[in-house]
Amino acid sequence: MTGDIEGIAGGLADIGTGAAVAGAVERERGDAPDGHTHEGACLNCATPLVGSHCHACGQRAHVHRTLGAFFHDLLHGVLHFEGKTWRTIPMLAWQPGKLTREYIDGRRARYVSPIALFLFVVFLSFALFSMLGGFDPAVSNLGEAKAVQAENARQIDEIEAQLSSATGAERAALEERLRSVKEDQQAMTAVVGTVQSDFEDGFTESPIPKDSKLARTIDHVRENPQLAIYKAQTSAYKYSWMLIPLSVPFVWLLFPFNRRFRGYDHTVFVTYSISFMIALVAVASLLFYVNAGAAGGLLLFYAPYHMYRQLRGTYGVSRAGGIWRMLALSLFAWVAIGLFAGIITWMAMGS
Repeated sequence: MTGDIEGIAGGLADIGTGAAVAGAVERERGDAPDGHTHEGACLNCATPLVGSHCHACGQRAHVHRTLGAFFHDLLHGVLHFEGKTWRTIPMLAWQPGKLTREYIDGRRARYVSPIALFLFVVFLSFALFSMLGGFDPAVSNLGEAKAVQAENARQIDEIEAQLSSATGAERAALEERLRSVKEDQQAMTAVVGTVQSDFEDGFTESPIPKDSKLARTIDHVRENPQLAIYKAQTSAYKYSWMLIPLSVPFVWLLFPFNRRFRGYDHTVFVTYSISFMIALVAVASLLFYVNAGAAGGLLLFYAPYHMYRQLRGTYGVSRAGGIWRMLALSLFAWVAIGLFAGIITWMAMGS
């Protein structure tokens, strides 16, 4: 024990010595005690500095060598934490049309870009869905559940055979064991009925050839539906960006021959809209999870109104034009979601 303490103390001493040396080196380089630097030329390209940023390469004039600055850069890289986020999110929630139109028109310095916001929302939302929708390991494999069923059935037959010749205390013990195994069997039957895919019952009558790749894939899904769901979730996370190109043509159909609005406008509109809808569903799911289903349900009713406000603000349409386009876009959104779900399911089943 004494040796361990001495070793730890020696290690701390080495660390302290290294820190002191590093501090001396930093001071020789002209760094201030707070980690700020005060150079007159850009550290990246050596251009003489004029202002807060290098006019040649764009790097900040003064870099900070502190842990606080490191985590600030981390947050800024993810969320542009310099006021952009706190301006973008409220506008996305309540003034989506103004946000979209300003970004399209070039007034972008104040806002988080559509794709950056989309990627961050997808990351947080799928992390939340994974946290709220975890599966019970005990029922994650249908094949294992059926194996337990078969073992229980074997034990029941064995115990019933022993009961025919047992008497007294031995018979009472066997009856108690039989009752316990039958209870386990009933519980496992309920598990199998819950986990098993609905299409399994009709698969024997399926026209799909039994030796085809599709049939084998379906068999794998039947044996372990939770694994298939996990694969689908993973694919949905990785390929969530596909929602954007799937949705843009449907928005174009709302303005088919209008030369004022082009593909770029529709793409920005779609990206901001999908970002908000994913975030809305995530928040509603969290409310359902904490038994606030009424609030979660009411929150989802805001989605059509959000579409309406974004359409009017982005494209400058009338109230009537905004209403019919909102109704059409709501239908198109479900079509796009269906296409996306079909693609993800095909990819998950084929992997």
